[in-house]
Amino acid sequence: MQDMMNGMGGMMWGMGLFGLVITILVLLAIAALVKYLFFR
Repeated sequence: MQDMMNGMGGMMWGMGLFGLVITILVLLAIAALVKYLFFR
């Protein structure tokens, strides 16, 4: 039971980290697009 809880926590932490990386990439892409559109 304890091992299963640790496994789930690790998986959720991994998913959160993955989501954080994707969020950063999306924000960078949006910032680059805004800069490209408004500062030509």
